[in-house]
Amino acid sequence: MLVLGIETSCDETAAAVVEETGDPQRPWRVRSNVVASQIDVHRKWGGVVPELSARQHVRDICGVVDRALADAGVESFDAIAVTQGPGLMGSLLVGLSFAKALAWARSVPLVPVHHLAGHIESLVLDGGEMPLPAIVLVVSGGHTSLYRIEAIGKYEILGRTRDDAAGEAFDKVAKLLGLGYPGGPAIDLVSQHGDDRAVSLPKTKLTHADRNAPHLPGHRDFSFSGLKTSVLRYVAARREERGLGPDDPLPRQHISDVAASFQRVVAETLLDRLFDAARFYSARSVGIAGGVSANSRLRELAVIRGASSGLPVFIPRLSLSTDNAAMIAAAGLRRYRAGVVGELDVEADPALTL
Repeated sequence: MLVLGIETSCDETAAAVVEETGDPQRPWRVRSNVVASQIDVHRKWGGVVPELSARQHVRDICGVVDRALADAGVESFDAIAVTQGPGLMGSLLVGLSFAKALAWARSVPLVPVHHLAGHIESLVLDGGEMPLPAIVLVVSGGHTSLYRIEAIGKYEILGRTRDDAAGEAFDKVAKLLGLGYPGGPAIDLVSQHGDDRAVSLPKTKLTHADRNAPHLPGHRDFSFSGLKTSVLRYVAARREERGLGPDDPLPRQHISDVAASFQRVVAETLLDRLFDAARFYSARSVGIAGGVSANSRLRELAVIRGASSGLPVFIPRLSLSTDNAAMIAAAGLRRYRAGVVGELDVEADPALTL
């Protein structure tokens, strides 16, 4: 079976073709995976502008889908999987409207997919089926959530961020340090020249339940606002010591040290929650998905902790870490085989829950 995946939840216009392999351990194979990035569109603004994002999706989507089909060497497909939510409303509408029209025109089933389910299934798409039960961390610019997977296709949320997502914190700290947008790759790069113990920064550990989610134990939630504020105060103090203005950059080595220290604390915070949950639930594997999983320090420390815990660690290749349509197609195949097919009046949901 061939599935065309379409992803437009934020600022990447993506299309991919994924096929079933018949192998129960590695059920899917990527035939094509095309992504049109909007980084240059949003860089001057220091972040994603929703209206600009939606307009760029309209410009790009036809060409991206055509390219995905051409790269896969196919003209037909058996179903369309598309991101229904969560995400930016305008962006979601472009992809969902296109997918519904194409599904009607080609007389194929439409399978709506949750964006985070796509990220979770990217682990299987790249590394094969995970030994269950598994604990998976989904960490990106818009999401930082911890899930338990007891059975294939069943996701139970264990914790989430109370404020900034980890990727959002990377962007804000990068802007503070004058490193530009997107912040994650910029901080990762300059951190290679820094001392990650040079700056003492706090690791927030919550103990009380979130009033908006009292059913979740608070100690597995995340918070990065305090860490971001600590970096702000440290940078302001160093500027004052040197008589620098608010827009004057710190010396390059200072910037590298701050970036490296910040990156280490974020990685350790994420992995503390991940492996604590893995121990508590006697997990047989752990996974890290989403754009922040591309961070080199996070990957390095995850492998080390996995080895010391005796747990296999699943992390997708870089091309499947950031938003892409291959993961949406894989999640769509999972849902389709479970009997889930959407109607052509399905609506975009920017706050869709998993």
